[in-house]
Amino acid sequence: MNPFSDPVSVSSYADRAPRIVPGLFDLHRMAGVLLGERAPADARILVLGAGGGLELKAFTHMRPTWLFDGVDPSAQMLELARTTIGQDGGRVRLHEGYIDSAPEGPFDGAVCFLTLHFLPSAERLQTLRQMFLRLKPGAPLVVAHHSFTDDDPARDKWLARTAAFTTASGVSVEQAEGNMAAIKERLPVLSPQQDVDLLREAGFIDIELFYCAFTFKGWVAYKP
Repeated sequence: MNPFSDPVSVSSYADRAPRIVPGLFDLHRMAGVLLGERAPADARILVLGAGGGLELKAFTHMRPTWLFDGVDPSAQMLELARTTIGQDGGRVRLHEGYIDSAPEGPFDGAVCFLTLHFLPSAERLQTLRQMFLRLKPGAPLVVAHHSFTDDDPARDKWLARTAAFTTASGVSVEQAEGNMAAIKERLPVLSPQQDVDLLREAGFIDIELFYCAFTFKGWVAYKP
């Protein structure tokens, strides 16, 4: 079963995610800061991969006058997002689907966390291009996901470090090692340079690394 539709996995997501992603809540706050550098007081923000609602909860608290559109292919994860967002749900519209299901905008900023590493290179580029088309000129895109070299010794070293962080956060050794094996075998992870190249090919400029946590990397980039 897809973990994003499995009831047990969905119900445990809010507890599990910060154990796997170093500094997850700080990542959300950093993204809010980066978006706020250019977004106006009445900004409209696109969040791709919004299931679970953790980043939307952070953003609605940080920016009480912004409006949000969240997109995710999992109906179960979107239901969890509604629960997570709670009383701020009136400022959030949720859409089931992929980037093509997102409103056309134009948006004052966009975020995509822990999502792009599921997409092969060609599909990832198409997704980035569609996000680019939905942004206003000058608007930021903030992304973060697994990104590491495909060189075997270096890859295995960083995956082992991520597994060690996960176990230090309370996840069992068996589960942590299983997660890392799945990442290695199933995810079409790109190197940091390949990720930057795709952002540039999609049309973004002024690409800056702002987050680096073992196998996870995050960038902010802008539409000209």
